[in-house]
Amino acid sequence: MPPPPPHPRPRAFTRNGVDRAHVHVDQDGMTAFGSSTTADYALSWNLDAADGWVTRTIAVAVHGDGWRRSLHLERSPSGEWTSRVETLGDVDLPPPGIAPGTDLRDALDTDLGLCPVTNTMPIRRLDLLARRDPNHDSRSTTLVMAWIEVPSLRVLRSEQLYGAVDAQTVSFRSGDFAAHLTTDAEGFVIDYPALARRLPQR
Repeated sequence: MPPPPPHPRPRAFTRNGVDRAHVHVDQDGMTAFGSSTTADYALSWNLDAADGWVTRTIAVAVHGDGWRRSLHLERSPSGEWTSRVETLGDVDLPPPGIAPGTDLRDALDTDLGLCPVTNTMPIRRLDLLARRDPNHDSRSTTLVMAWIEVPSLRVLRSEQLYGAVDAQTVSFRSGDFAAHLTTDAEGFVIDYPALARRLPQR
C-alpha cells in the first residue's frame, strides 16, 4: 500500500443514510468524528488515534426519549484506560463506563459498537492491506479491544482476530461472529456484511 499523504486530508463517509463520519489521516494515525441516528437514539462521537494508530481518546454522547448519557474514554501512554461518564434520565440499560472487573491492559484500540470507522486502526497498524504477497505471513492476529456497547456506552474487553485475505479484504472474528470486511486502499471499511455499506460520495 502506498504511504499516506504528508498532510491530513478530510473524508466524509455516509452509511445507510443515517451514519456519517469525517476522518483526517496523516502519516501516523487519524482523528475522526461522526454521528448515528436510529429510531431509538441519536449518537455522536469524536476519536483521537493520531499517534501510531493507537487510541488516545474517544468521546461518545447518546440520547433517547427522556434520557442521555456520555462517555469519555482515555488510554494513557503507559496503557492505563480510564473513563468519565455523565447520565441524565432513566433508561433500562447497563451503566456507562468501564465495567467493573474489566481488564483492558492489553488493549490498544477502542471499538465503538456499530461503527466501522474504528476497524481502521488495527487494519492500518497491522499493515494488513500490504499483505498481498503470497509469501507474506498473513495469519490472523489476536487483539484486545476496549469495546463500547451501544447505546449503553458500557466498556467491555473484547478479543478480536484480524487477518489479511487479499489486497482489499480483511478477515474479522469476535466470539462466534466472523466476517470478511471489504476496504478501500487506505483501510476504511466499504462493506461490513450485515452492518454497513459505504454510500458513494457526492
